[in-house]
Amino acid sequence: MTSTAAKQSDSEALSRRVIRQLRSGIGPLLAALIVICVVLSIASPEFLTTSTLTNVMVQVSVVGIAAVGGTFVIITSGIDLSVGSVVALSGMVAATVMAGSKPDAFALGVGGLGVALAVGAVVGALNGMAVAWLRLVPFIVTLAMMAMGRGLTLAISDGRTKFDFPNAFTAFGAKTFVGLPAPMIVMLVVFLIGHVLLRKTTFGHQVFAVGGNKEAARLAGIPVSRVIFLTYTLAGFTAAIAGIVLAGRLNSALPSAANGLELQVIAGIVIGGTSLAGGRGSIVGTFIGVVLIGVINVGLSLLGVNPFWTQFIQGGVIFAAVLLDAVSQRHKL
Repeated sequence: MTSTAAKQSDSEALSRRVIRQLRSGIGPLLAALIVICVVLSIASPEFLTTSTLTNVMVQVSVVGIAAVGGTFVIITSGIDLSVGSVVALSGMVAATVMAGSKPDAFALGVGGLGVALAVGAVVGALNGMAVAWLRLVPFIVTLAMMAMGRGLTLAISDGRTKFDFPNAFTAFGAKTFVGLPAPMIVMLVVFLIGHVLLRKTTFGHQVFAVGGNKEAARLAGIPVSRVIFLTYTLAGFTAAIAGIVLAGRLNSALPSAANGLELQVIAGIVIGGTSLAGGRGSIVGTFIGVVLIGVINVGLSLLGVNPFWTQFIQGGVIFAAVLLDAVSQRHKL
């Protein structure tokens, strides 16, 4: 009897958490995604197929992976505009390390993975130090890092694309596991880890506290500067993972890779319900927001819509999300 009552209690607690999540804004967002999928499947029979839906997940994988770290940053009321540059730089530095290697050069492939992750973490840490301890404006810091990262990528590559990497490196972007594309699996794993980190750990609770009110968090004994530093480091690290997936998928590192990616990342995060004012957001919402953008892009492409209009529509969706967030913040005041 005690065991049955405990299971029933756990089930009721889970139901309450699900209902709370749906009421928090994820419900309407999920409903919008379903409605758009239904409309697109009616307009284009090719949309609702396994290959198309898998293609959507692969296409949004780079944006999605980078958006996980970006969600932590924005919840602290920060911003990271250097994401695209970090994706390109991490891939290019890894390509330079692996230059001239053979497909079976396992050690070099693993070395390339390590170097790429280290580059992302270091750039993120530099952003974090400037924002957390030097008290510089996040927008300006990451804008400067965006320019420096892109310039360094061009300098290292001399403006040329680098090709052919070891299989150990390309596996995360080009291979399939249990019948699923590797980019999709990597993205789902990163989202799962991000969700647990944000919702189930002390660090995640501190991120929300810092975003809600930095001074109150400081008075509560939370190491505000360290939390901010770690969120930017995490953002750089996830951007490096995205860079590995992108370079592996293309089997090449382009100097112009991920150009403008920061807009898509921020769009997915904001559309997913994370407030630019800080203190509110979720990894689940970011996932739905990123997938929503991918569905719109692929759906409009199947319908033969001009790519310029696709970009315009994407911008309109971002504007609507920011407007709703601003209205919501005003109602709270």
